Amino acid sequence: MEFPLPNTRPIDQLLEDLVEELQVPPGRYEQAERSYKSLGEWLHRPDSTVRNDSPDVYVQGSFRLGTAIRPASDEEDYDIDMVCRLDYEKSALTQAELKRRVGVEVKAYARRYGMSKPEDGRRCWTLAYADGAQFHMDVLPAVSDFEKRRYLSEAGPALARMGATALAITDKEHDGFRQAGGRWPRSNPKGYALWFRDRMGQAFRSRALNEARRMQASVEDVPAWRVHTPLQGVIQILKRHRDLMFSDRPDDKPISILITTLAAHAYNQEERLSDALFSILQGMDRYITRRNGVDWVENPADPEENFADKWEEHSERRDAFHEWLQKARSDFASAHQALTADGVGAVLSERMGQGLVERALGRRNPARRPGVPARAVRAMNLVLAPAYMRKPRWPQAAEGHVKIRTASFTQNGFRPQSFVSNGAPLPRNCSLRFEADTTVTGRFKVYWQVVNTGREAEDADCLRGGFSPDVAVRGGLSHSENTLYRGQHSIECFIVKNGKLAARSGQFIVNIG
Repeated sequence: MEFPLPNTRPIDQLLEDLVEELQVPPGRYEQAERSYKSLGEWLHRPDSTVRNDSPDVYVQGSFRLGTAIRPASDEEDYDIDMVCRLDYEKSALTQAELKRRVGVEVKAYARRYGMSKPEDGRRCWTLAYADGAQFHMDVLPAVSDFEKRRYLSEAGPALARMGATALAITDKEHDGFRQAGGRWPRSNPKGYALWFRDRMGQAFRSRALNEARRMQASVEDVPAWRVHTPLQGVIQILKRHRDLMFSDRPDDKPISILITTLAAHAYNQEERLSDALFSILQGMDRYITRRNGVDWVENPADPEENFADKWEEHSERRDAFHEWLQKARSDFASAHQALTADGVGAVLSERMGQGLVERALGRRNPARRPGVPARAVRAMNLVLAPAYMRKPRWPQAAEGHVKIRTASFTQNGFRPQSFVSNGAPLPRNCSLRFEADTTVTGRFKVYWQVVNTGREAEDADCLRGGFSPDVAVRGGLSHSENTLYRGQHSIECFIVKNGKLAARSGQFIVNIG
């Protein structure tokens, strides 16, 4: 699927605002930092059973990469992944023994701070914090994988640099979990993070330099979560799209490390978020290779590790990934064709979440923000009242209500797209259609008042401001206009019955860019 490249300002704006709404608040990152430092201090206390094993605790995963997203609901937790590395050789103990030793201290830590008993998971110990904290911490026991480090040190400078932090980790489902001197699963979150920083490229370096100056620190000390790059933003958007698409099929949901790795490979250093999104969606599946007849997504920090290793056993997960990718391409291609931010939002609401999209739209239009009181919305709404705008000539005798129910625009023969009052600017040379409903019954007349503003309308002697009679049609009341002049304009519907003003809709503001 090819993505066209016309003016992308509406989708650029909404994508940027979606990323801002998806961002994990800085306080959560600071909370995660305090948590792993607290656990590290606990492991180093005088009576710690692992104090002499040089415990090293650090964050990994999306919190390290700056690609974490807010939970979709208040019922979900932030999942913070930690590594707890002890200074052992793999041959000195089994995975089971390492898991037990770390577990002794994690359980003691939980008791000390009144937490519930840690869960003994497949790979990690899980610490559940108090309900109000809304996060849990997965602690992964690990030791340095010196064998892997030596192997990667001979594979070239790039792999040697990343491989210097290779780990052997625990996994209860691994064949060698209880075998002395057996094979161990491997990981390398620090090496992967180095590769990911490299893939963010100049966008990261320039932003990190500015942040380093602000922090009065070195660039190397700037956490990735403090630097928002297009690559990070695209991954956050794609993760939320995936989460909602597979909300009822969690076992088939493409895993984050697959999306992150393929997106980082496909990123071509685009500076604009929409350009990065379409480039990544277009190219990410090209980095799924085949090795000996097996689908392979290589860990950039360890070429022997396959992030798609479960696809061979669970072919439905491979199918689900490609299903998701095709759907993401289709959804964002449709959003790309929308000509206003509201049109983009209408396309993406189902796949990104209506609440999220509404909050994003509200970042540039305060009246759209959820929770804004009605009177505050009214105060924010623009009312046009230039001198040439005529006042209603009919005596008022309120009999009912009339409301402009829908407004849509059409450009170049494409399907109509809805828009809202005082929303994002519409393109010029579009056809507009307004539909109104009224509670007034019996025989009545309908009038529409259009008020134009701006130099272009003035130069064309088309400021208007009068009343145009119309007819009531079956199914509602309608009126058509065109977007000819830049500026802020209004339209209002009036119902006149027996020579008196029975109802008026209030102004609907149309912005034209």
